[in-house]
Amino acid sequence: MKKGIIFDMDGTLWDSAEGVAGSWTEVVKEEYPELPEITTEDIQSVMGKTMDVIARILFPTLTADEQLELLDKCCIRENDYLAEHGGVLYPEVEETLAKLKENYNLYIVSNCQSGYIEAFLEYYDFEKYFEDIECYGNNELSKGENIKLIVERNNLDKAVYVGDIQGDYDATMEAGLPFIHASYGFGDIAESVITIEKFSDLPQVVPQVLSVA
Repeated sequence: MKKGIIFDMDGTLWDSAEGVAGSWTEVVKEEYPELPEITTEDIQSVMGKTMDVIARILFPTLTADEQLELLDKCCIRENDYLAEHGGVLYPEVEETLAKLKENYNLYIVSNCQSGYIEAFLEYYDFEKYFEDIECYGNNELSKGENIKLIVERNNLDKAVYVGDIQGDYDATMEAGLPFIHASYGFGDIAESVITIEKFSDLPQVVPQVLSVA
């Protein structure tokens, strides 16, 4: 039986908000000096949303075309920055991934732009842990649809999604999978769910979840 763990990124594996905010502010000041700088809090507040929604929230005074054009430039700068500098990796992520890899196939699904997951994997040399990745920027599909796509593409018999915000939970329910809440991340879940307080809890929790899935 092929079992998989599918991970969210921001608020689950790492926190890149400070670096993202800095790189985006550089681009915004170059393109639209009249706009305010992008803060770490701004980025954290939109983590998990699709890129088009983020553009509307952060650049409300621009036209739709201007929003998307500016966002594309921000994302290019961001990917370059993160591939070179990384972000804030949560404690014991690599050790835990290595342990999970012994019994499960590992994947990432995010609402990010193309190249973002790759920048994360490149900086930390994590390609060896993950079988497949997918994101909104590749195909403009919702997170729920991309979770289902990963399951189908990799012929998983059982899988669980690990995320930190309500949108992650909603997407997981859409995909028909069990969910584990990373409570150390950016959000709360309205429903009663299985929770981890630190990433290193996963080797103990995942077998319990998948045994009843």
